Amino acid sequence: MSTLVIAFGALVLYLIAYNTYGRWLGKKIFKLDGNAVTPSVEINDDQDYVPTSRGIVFGHHFTSIAGTGPIVGPALAIMWGWVPALLWVLFGSIFIGAVHDFGALVVSMRNRGMTVGEVAGRLLNKRVRLLFLVLLLFALWVVLAIFGWVIASVFVQFPESILPVFLQIPIAIWIGVKVHRKGGNLLWPSIIALTLMYATVWLGAGCPGITSSGGAIGGTIQAINASLAAWPIWAWVAVLLAYCYAASVMPVWILLQPRDYINSLQLVTSLVMIVAGLMAAAIFGFSGGTAGPQTLEMVAPAFNASPLNAPPIFPFLFVTIACGAVSGFHCLVSSGTSSKQIKSENDAQFVGYGSMLLEGFLATLVILATGAGIGLGWDTFPGVHGGTLWGQVYADWKGVTGGKAIAAFVVGSGNFVQALGIEATMAKALMGVLVASFAGTTLDTATRLQRYVVQELAATFAPRVSPSAMAAEAYDTEFEHGQVKKGFSLNPLVWLTNTHGATLFAVGTAFLLALFPAPGKEWSWATIGTGGLMLWPLFGATNQLLAGLSFVVISFWLLRRGLPTWFASIPMIFMMAIPAWALLTDVQKWINGGSYLLVVVGVIVLALEVWMAIEAMLIWPKVRGVLEEPLPPLPARS
Repeated sequence: MSTLVIAFGALVLYLIAYNTYGRWLGKKIFKLDGNAVTPSVEINDDQDYVPTSRGIVFGHHFTSIAGTGPIVGPALAIMWGWVPALLWVLFGSIFIGAVHDFGALVVSMRNRGMTVGEVAGRLLNKRVRLLFLVLLLFALWVVLAIFGWVIASVFVQFPESILPVFLQIPIAIWIGVKVHRKGGNLLWPSIIALTLMYATVWLGAGCPGITSSGGAIGGTIQAINASLAAWPIWAWVAVLLAYCYAASVMPVWILLQPRDYINSLQLVTSLVMIVAGLMAAAIFGFSGGTAGPQTLEMVAPAFNASPLNAPPIFPFLFVTIACGAVSGFHCLVSSGTSSKQIKSENDAQFVGYGSMLLEGFLATLVILATGAGIGLGWDTFPGVHGGTLWGQVYADWKGVTGGKAIAAFVVGSGNFVQALGIEATMAKALMGVLVASFAGTTLDTATRLQRYVVQELAATFAPRVSPSAMAAEAYDTEFEHGQVKKGFSLNPLVWLTNTHGATLFAVGTAFLLALFPAPGKEWSWATIGTGGLMLWPLFGATNQLLAGLSFVVISFWLLRRGLPTWFASIPMIFMMAIPAWALLTDVQKWINGGSYLLVVVGVIVLALEVWMAIEAMLIWPKVRGVLEEPLPPLPARS
């Protein structure tokens, strides 16, 4: 029953936090005003700035920030014990992560939907803006590479998830076109989309429960799944990044918003199934699997200070669990896409603070699935269960980082769902699709965000490219009598100011990073793309440093308005010190192991952080109560 108590205790704690601390931030600190004109209404361009109902924005925001981060991180960190992992998820998400996401969203909305890097330039100085953009470039580079690898890994391990994930695309386009053009109530389109999506999961699982002609169809689908699962990981990464290119250059209402929305519906229903299955397994026991009837209990150790080949728990617990507690990537979603879609400031607490708490609850369920769920049985380990099974799965940190952590969640949560009477293959297919769909929504959002960053950096170093020329998609620009002349140029900076050029750069560089083989293996066709999770420590540390620097921007916004800063500045110091410590430790390890690319990226990120910290300390005493320059008026609409 301890697993059930943990799940419901976490849910109650999050509801209390939302209605107390979150409400205090919204009313007393950020002073949300439902009558204020939001960027989506003021700029509405039907491309990136689109006024959207809060349910759809919540769906986009939540599925974009969640991804596989709150799954992979807790599934790895449980090796140090489920108690420290759970404590960091609960209190980190309430007092650090949700404050970070909410603050970044509000600050961006109050600056016409600018990204956090652009806002840094306004609140601090232009050098900080440039440093922030370079840091974002590196952070998103790693995000694209590792999340592409994670989805590919899910496809290879759970091929029944491939078909449903790709069939979501036409379903999302249908609901996007219908809602955008015709408007109306979302209820029936949502029900239809969700029904179709679960039908594709059943189809991808080989039509379980159907015999005769249906069984033949199921056998054909399973044969196709097996052939697709035989593709190398690098090939799947290429396919996924090609999809991301297409998705990220489309208007948000065609694919980004509706896919994220229906994925959020899938997630909520999946969470309900996991919790219901957890209750069933805890109260009535578990009779499925190869190990016979089982009692649900936490089989992971409460504390384990020294797992085999694992880094020290302090500081690495705080960077291994990023999403689920606090994540710098979330500030990019808050300021890059969500702030451009919210149509009322009153929706900001629900989208910013609420989404992070729901992600924390997801991370809690991951801890329960990997700490208790896999003890109910795993086909790969027939006849073994309980603590013995857990010990075999989590025997070695290096073994878990090879993709087994993802499989542990799919199997553990699949066991919960199976306790509801759902067939085993279907249960695992549901969870596999959940993981892949989450990672997919994060992947295409991150591609769009990386495109923004690349364009901003290119325009910074190519001052002849005016904003009007960029908006017109000019590859080259010259000025004659005050007019912009369009032409063609091989100048890469000019090319990168274009939407398609910047997006190609984003996906191309991510693909190259994802090709690296596993540590200790030579480059070959058999090994390329096998080292994806070696990037996780780099992702974790860089991501958490980005959260610290985002808190710098939030704190300066508060400081200039004479508002309290303690709730942002204390997390700011913590999230700059701990990840820097972890990254320094990693750099030393990478030097010893010969991973020189990771060394170079790590050193650059650390140097950028130190530089930005110095800039912030020099400016801090001078700006209290001093508002930044007002934004220039928008040009008149034609």
